[in-house]
Amino acid sequence: METTNDIQLGQVVKSKAGRDKGRIFIVTDILDDKYVMIADGDIRRMDSCKKKKIKHLIIYNSVIVDYQDKRNKCEKVNNAYIRKVLVPFKREI
Repeated sequence: METTNDIQLGQVVKSKAGRDKGRIFIVTDILDDKYVMIADGDIRRMDSCKKKKIKHLIIYNSVIVDYQDKRNKCEKVNNAYIRKVLVPFKREI
């Protein structure tokens, strides 16, 4: 079973359950040991991130370090940026 120890901000994930099954997202926030907030900049935008159980996610080894840097510097991250960084992962599907 996956926990928040396996996941970090900026982690690329894929939904394996629910209405958004098969979509690629980025982890925008870690709520507790079972839930994270995810966004893709398209259907799930930064202003309405989705709360998702970690057990319903496939966790990729890729972490968007630039996203982490922006969050640490309190820079605003927009939806276009999220869509841009997720493009290479969407091509793999």
